[in-house]
Amino acid sequence: MTCQSLVLTRKTNILFVRSFTILVLIWIVMKPEVCFSSVLSSLKALHLQGYITFENNEFASRDFGNQIHSHPLAVVHPKSVTDISEIVTHVWQMGPASELTVAARGHGHSLQGQAQARGGVIINMESLRQDQEMQVYYRGVQFPYVDVSAGELWINILHETLKYGLAPKSWTDYLHLTVGGTLSNAGISGQAFRHGPQISNVRQLEVVTGKGEVLICSQEQNADLFHAVLGGLGQFGIITRARISLERAPKMVKWIRVLYSDFSTFARDQERLISASKTFDYIEGLVIKNKTGLLNNWRTSFDPQDPVQASHFVSDGRTLYCLELTKNLYPENFDTVNQEIEDLLSQLSYIPSTLFMSEVPYIDFLDRVHASELILRSKGLWDLPHPWLNLLVPKSKIQHFANEVFGNILSDTNNGPVLVYPIHKSKVDNRTSFVCPDEDIIYLVAFLSHANPSSNGTDSLQHVLTQNKRILDFCEVSHLGVKQYLPHYTTQEQWRTHFGPKWEVFVQRKSVYDPLAMLAPGQNIFQKAVSVS
Repeated sequence: MTCQSLVLTRKTNILFVRSFTILVLIWIVMKPEVCFSSVLSSLKALHLQGYITFENNEFASRDFGNQIHSHPLAVVHPKSVTDISEIVTHVWQMGPASELTVAARGHGHSLQGQAQARGGVIINMESLRQDQEMQVYYRGVQFPYVDVSAGELWINILHETLKYGLAPKSWTDYLHLTVGGTLSNAGISGQAFRHGPQISNVRQLEVVTGKGEVLICSQEQNADLFHAVLGGLGQFGIITRARISLERAPKMVKWIRVLYSDFSTFARDQERLISASKTFDYIEGLVIKNKTGLLNNWRTSFDPQDPVQASHFVSDGRTLYCLELTKNLYPENFDTVNQEIEDLLSQLSYIPSTLFMSEVPYIDFLDRVHASELILRSKGLWDLPHPWLNLLVPKSKIQHFANEVFGNILSDTNNGPVLVYPIHKSKVDNRTSFVCPDEDIIYLVAFLSHANPSSNGTDSLQHVLTQNKRILDFCEVSHLGVKQYLPHYTTQEQWRTHFGPKWEVFVQRKSVYDPLAMLAPGQNIFQKAVSVS
């Protein structure tokens, strides 16, 4: 071969390599767009009874916490459970090569983006309830119940069941939440000491698993799935329908507030009340710090037992503890309820001059937070970031916790309430996915702050986040055995620690019901297409 031929061959080879490299680079650049286009086309080709939107989906990238904003690829507005099954099955059949994930979104009250799915599919569960009527069963059954869509709001369930003189047994303090949302967490309020959280009052569920299967589950049927999804943070399936236990509802309640200046006395009285056979029907506590004119504010809704003494009470600069109670009113106890309340209160050691009482319709008491919401909305304060921190503290550590957190870390409670009240662990089924400290009595402590991003004071977002971190760091360093309620972690190791002895069961259930780890990605527990073990 001549020199000229060698040079020509070398130039040809170089040209070929360059051309091949350019083609590979073009393929690498084009592949995501081709995949994206393919995914988009496949979603558009689905035949649903409802519909899918690919634009103007900003609402699905926000939540009540208003700190994390992840935009989805699409939002499904299902008309039936079949629509949800179709979507989940479609993503399941795309296999691990697809990065598409699926999250169910209720009324948007997640705190840390738990119901979001960056570049994934959001299922708007409120759309589902529009085509699924509530059905109340009370005749011919031993225990009444209501069948509802998982996208239904608890406030609507209350309105419907009250028509029959009935109501669910256990609530959250805020009723404008969806059934599926609260059952995926627990649903805790002041009735939990008696009835347990909402997950303890469910008789049956309809669930779409991570494979697209539609399964009915209960204590007797598909029991493992039933227990998995209750408190399961959306990891094992999408709850689409629930059967909720009901009880006789009062028309009116006696609503009572008293104050304490000593935490140990306050806690002891709460524990006495939740363990008594005859007690109040609702028991919650609040921490109040550096509030001015507290009792004067109460007078708008409550009557003081001793107006003169109450007018002399000064709350400024103090750390106080409020015990909030209700007693249900029925025709048969209407004449005796005041004496019953007096007998119960006589066993407590509150500050006598701070006894306030009111008589209100049952629905007004249960929906009391909504009245506050309307006021906050009118002031433009409802859509601020809500860096809430919810903790479950074992009884044996609550005094140590209170001394440091309420005494030193917490500066005031002017940017949101701080709740603290005990419940019995025995009221929680340990077979569910819900995690709490392993003691007979545990305290829910909830720091329900709102934060003004433009503020540099004690209500700024950074201030609240720093305070939350100080609280969590203290709990960890002091080995208090605290668990987060509505938990948020950024690593799987943190989740492993959170679940503790339940972790292996949690992982095993994930591998059975959502083997591709494509459900509820916003929880940051598992990553799709990565081994979940």
